[in-house]
Amino acid sequence: MTDGHHFNNISLGGRGGNNPGQFKLYSGGLAWKRQGGGKTIEVEKSDITSVTWMAIPRSYQLGVSTKEGLFYRFFGFREQDISSLTNFMEKNMRITPEEKQLSVGGHNWGGIEINGNMLSFNVGSKEAFEVSLADVAQTQMQGKTDVVLEFHVDDTTGGNEKDSLMDLSFHVPTSNTQFPGDENRPSAQVLWQAILNKADVGSSEEAVVTFDGIAILTPRGRYSVELHLSFLRLQGQANDFKIQYSSILRLFVLPKSNNPHTFVVITLDPPIRKGQTLYPHIVIQFETEAVVQRDLTLSDEVLAEKYKDRLENSYQGLIHEVFSKVLRGLSGAKVTRPSTFRSCQDGYAVKSSLKAEDGLLYLLEKGFFFLPKPPTLILHEEIEYVEFERHGAGGASISSHYFDLLVKLKNDQEHLFRNIQRNEYHNLFNFISGKHLKILNLGEAQGRAGGVTAVLQSTDDDAVDPHLERIRNQTGDDESDEEDEDFVADKDDSGSPTDDSGEEGSDASLSGGEKEKSSKKEASSSKAPLKKRKPKGGDAAEGSEKRKPKKKKDPNAPKRAIAPFMYFSKAERANLKNSNPELATTEIAKKLGERWQKMTAEEKQPYVEQSQVDKKRYAEESAAYRGAAAMDVDSGPASD
Repeated sequence: MTDGHHFNNISLGGRGGNNPGQFKLYSGGLAWKRQGGGKTIEVEKSDITSVTWMAIPRSYQLGVSTKEGLFYRFFGFREQDISSLTNFMEKNMRITPEEKQLSVGGHNWGGIEINGNMLSFNVGSKEAFEVSLADVAQTQMQGKTDVVLEFHVDDTTGGNEKDSLMDLSFHVPTSNTQFPGDENRPSAQVLWQAILNKADVGSSEEAVVTFDGIAILTPRGRYSVELHLSFLRLQGQANDFKIQYSSILRLFVLPKSNNPHTFVVITLDPPIRKGQTLYPHIVIQFETEAVVQRDLTLSDEVLAEKYKDRLENSYQGLIHEVFSKVLRGLSGAKVTRPSTFRSCQDGYAVKSSLKAEDGLLYLLEKGFFFLPKPPTLILHEEIEYVEFERHGAGGASISSHYFDLLVKLKNDQEHLFRNIQRNEYHNLFNFISGKHLKILNLGEAQGRAGGVTAVLQSTDDDAVDPHLERIRNQTGDDESDEEDEDFVADKDDSGSPTDDSGEEGSDASLSGGEKEKSSKKEASSSKAPLKKRKPKGGDAAEGSEKRKPKKKKDPNAPKRAIAPFMYFSKAERANLKNSNPELATTEIAKKLGERWQKMTAEEKQPYVEQSQVDKKRYAEESAAYRGAAAMDVDSGPASD
């Protein structure tokens, strides 16, 4: 917006961590959006009750209170920003920001001020610290003079913070004048009741509804999902997560095409943390046709006062619908469902792969979502451009049947969705262009001959790959049929077995076209030796000699080094077999080969390093073996 001010690298304070973003102030209110997408805060001018600013270490903080009792803290402003903000608010919003000072003396004796859902501890006229009462899970009295606050244990706060506030204790003497009491009701009890009215207590009560044995793909496992008044809990055998509803950005309900399962995705900001891994999306998989009936453990009074028109006493229907409706009513999060896009099989998504993982790419009204692993959400507003790419550099029979979709973001990050079937191109192109996203090779799509889209737009499955044809044309003049004339398979080689059966082989024998390609390679590599073996003056019939007897392999010879792919195969074969027990050995080998081809150089690096270590081992053992053999030769005549 032109009317107002924009400030970059402004952070939103709170238990969710210090997330940098862009702060925008205009005559109608203010807004903050997290950098890279995610949480957005918007406050209209009519909802603002007060604004304060305060000098804090290394920057300035702007505090905004609303009519709903919420308090937002934005920090990262410079000293010169405060004057421009103050002048703009006074002139255009009729709001005068007040200055607050931070107490840095280290005193722990002062007064308590409760403003909305914020509790601040002041030393004199200066603020020492403040906490949100919405984060308080339990409050109780210890004795007659102490008030203890226990805060929510939220697994999402660990995403950006190493430490988290767990409990806080206030000592309130009976002579306190700020919260006057009597013999039956001491001052500490007056403070306790004031906090009790604002705090989010009751979190230890039973769950509103529970779903047992739910399959969650990210983080992987089976969990019991409990929905409470202010948070949800995932309880598994090895992990337990507690997530505040305030961390939920959006819910996605996305059915699988021609599959008995439906995804329900919970998008979080900040994400939950497991070890060193952050999970911004919880991917739940429900059986599409499963029907359940659930009664909520809420009284009629609570439903009428707090959840009117949002929740009902009981639900019955498909399990993913019941779950999403109850969670939406408790958390207030919006639900996103499939868009108008349809694949060529009339599905909601197209099959593709991302980072060597197969999955589904959903084209939504405001973004792309790849599921299930790694779950990747890309908003349209974050996209710089998209580009359709020809798949691989193989023959026309492969590359013309598939294509890749490259999505370049404004922050220079790229996502490459591979192995999309060619017949999905028209639906994808029409949907993406209808969203007014920039298509980098749009010129080719509009009729440029010989481009990538010339293959994709064709409905002929045997369409010629222009890139492959260009390579063939460039090398066509150098090719010769002389070697083909010298080597005739029917005459020179009657299909005798190869002599490499003793070498370390691949995961399975080649089949179909792979055998044919292998035979061609063997024939090509043996053409020159065939010419040399022709006897002088002999005819062509004499060119076919009997193979020399196979040399017996020395059992003491060192074992050859293993290729990187073999290490990858050893590591992944068992997992693939366990997840797909119906696959034959040849099919497992084929899938492993496909995964290896899709992997990036970085993903292959661990296996390459293992192979390099093995090559070094082989070189050392070979040198020792050759040295021992030479010593045997030298000592042979002496023994005679």
